[in-house]
Amino acid sequence: MATLLQTLGDLIGTNWKHRDVPKRYSRTFVCRCGSHVFFGNMFCNSCQAPLGYLPGEDALLPLDPGPQPGIWAAGEERPLLKYCGNRDTPAQCNWMLMASEPGELCIACRLNRTIPNLDREDNASYWGLLEVAKRRLVSQLLALGLPVKSKVDEDEKHGLMFDFLRSPPNGPRVLTGHADGLITVNIEEADSVQREKMRLEFYEPYRTLLGHLRHEVGHYYWNRLVFNGPWLEPFRTLFGDERADYAAALKANYDNGAPPDWADRYISSYASTHPWEDWAETWAHYLHMIDSLGTALGFGLDAEDLEAIVEPFERDALYAPDDTGADGFLSLLNSWIEMTMVLNELARSMGQPDFYPFVMSKPSVAKLQFVHMVVEASRSAGTESVEAGFLG
Repeated sequence: MATLLQTLGDLIGTNWKHRDVPKRYSRTFVCRCGSHVFFGNMFCNSCQAPLGYLPGEDALLPLDPGPQPGIWAAGEERPLLKYCGNRDTPAQCNWMLMASEPGELCIACRLNRTIPNLDREDNASYWGLLEVAKRRLVSQLLALGLPVKSKVDEDEKHGLMFDFLRSPPNGPRVLTGHADGLITVNIEEADSVQREKMRLEFYEPYRTLLGHLRHEVGHYYWNRLVFNGPWLEPFRTLFGDERADYAAALKANYDNGAPPDWADRYISSYASTHPWEDWAETWAHYLHMIDSLGTALGFGLDAEDLEAIVEPFERDALYAPDDTGADGFLSLLNSWIEMTMVLNELARSMGQPDFYPFVMSKPSVAKLQFVHMVVEASRSAGTESVEAGFLG
């Protein structure tokens, strides 16, 4: 039987080997001094070597000074590099560009159309927290082979961009959302006190910056990968008809709340609002699952080693039980459920909220497989896929 490492590798297009450090997507990085370094690090905590993240390789590497100031080397086989222009700003970006590139910003920072006014109190720290979450998001999108182009200066018609805004003192309130490739985020979401207040107000068990970004980018990829394509009619059969009045659906949700039986059909209560929100919530959970499992496996935490007894989902829960990747997807999903059961108990041991406060139903599992198949089809078809090798 294939190991979970191999299964996850097959699912995300990577050659995994049992107990080897995966080449990409594991979030496991080691400095040349042998110490672990982490995704957001700018320097090794042990030897103080400067670090740079290479998004095309999903590699965090120690850097050596290049032939001239401002130029860096990450080994003889790679091109010379330069820091992203946001390294010394509150964004504290540790991503790299090829030294030969004319621009100054990395692929993640090029997605910004508007950043907060940094002269306003707290805006700098809020922006920094948002950029940490956005870099995590973008690195995952690239690893999954999804199209990532800046709407600002690369692909005005189909690209992606962000406005990070703060509500003016006298209103109106900035609303987080997506429209035609533009994701707007109210930066007050980076205020942990305000975020907790809204989490309780909206009866949400889970509300994070990364979760917001994964949800909103799900709307973007619905437009890119589902709308007006071969997946649209299957989507309507599984999720519902997105042509239903969206404004009326939102009003009904805020006036009346989710239906009592929402947990039997949806991954979250908000997913019950409208087919678009059902897709975006399911998309976000798919990214949660893949990223968390990749990280855990990279550090050697394999669900096969856990003594967690759960009732596994079978093929009858899937959208496409006869798909060639059905067994692999089930293995991944059931391993996720085993792992989150243990991680939830660990969180409770520390007096913290559950790591993953959700219970999956069969309809939710079918929708997760659907999202996975759409992602796989996008990568296989090479839909404006990212170029192989290093991406500046």
